[in-house]
Amino acid sequence: MTQTVSQAVATRDNSPASLITQYSESFAQVLPSHIKPATWVRLAQGALKRGKRGDGGRFELEIAAANNPGVFLAALLDAARQGLEPGTEQYYLTPRKVKGRLEILGITGYQGHIELMYRAGAVASVVAETVRENDEYRYQRGIDDVPVHRYKPFARDAERGALVGVYAYARMKDGAVSRVVELNRDDIDRIKASSQGATSEYSPWQKHEAAMWLKSAVRQLQKWVPTSAEFRREQLRAAAEAHRVAAAADAPDGATAPQGDVLDGEVLDEAPTEPARSDDAGGHAEQEWPDAAQPGGAP
Repeated sequence: MTQTVSQAVATRDNSPASLITQYSESFAQVLPSHIKPATWVRLAQGALKRGKRGDGGRFELEIAAANNPGVFLAALLDAARQGLEPGTEQYYLTPRKVKGRLEILGITGYQGHIELMYRAGAVASVVAETVRENDEYRYQRGIDDVPVHRYKPFARDAERGALVGVYAYARMKDGAVSRVVELNRDDIDRIKASSQGATSEYSPWQKHEAAMWLKSAVRQLQKWVPTSAEFRREQLRAAAEAHRVAAAADAPDGATAPQGDVLDGEVLDEAPTEPARSDDAGGHAEQEWPDAAQPGGAP
């Protein structure tokens, strides 16, 4: 029997997993060349099958993605343009309630920000650590190159006490050390207050607090790490391609929605616009800056 157009639309698979498959070629165009699109697509589809189950036995992420496919696509394109793995510590896919129903919010994780710094070309290693009230911590800007941070090996969080601060710095391939970023609880509270959906029961701020402290410091560190012109060109290319896909006439509504990092708070002063000097008051190591400019599983 011949099927009408309306019947075909009604029986078509409109599931979130099918949406990922439908846009697999678009994701391949957005992703950096070093990432295999087929592997990335499988990760995105697998991410929907994690976490809590909601009504009808479906996973909450599946429900959230189905409720607003456009916003779900926006999160996937955001992950793809950065070359990060969705539903992992690199890029969280989190449910949030909008007008009483679940939707997806994509948030770049701290490991995602670290991955981007490595990919930028100048960084050899990144150190990011939370500091608790019973830890030993010492750092004097302009005197010490890096912090001294000690605590009992394998000590439990209860022994180390409450979170009081976080720091991050990078060692460059030429041996220089970046600015050391330090944030205290007041800094973190300001970032959290301006972060989209931070008070939601589904937010990483509620479920993975220490990881969000680390992310806050690492994101600030990115301002102080030089990036190659080639990396910046690739970021601009991917962003333009992601926008083209999201703005297409056949894309679902909401595909251009901004994701979590767009609204994350900032607390530090502006990054330098000229090369840092070894005698700088902030204690930066001397380095040459390039000539052009550059948010899952448990953390």
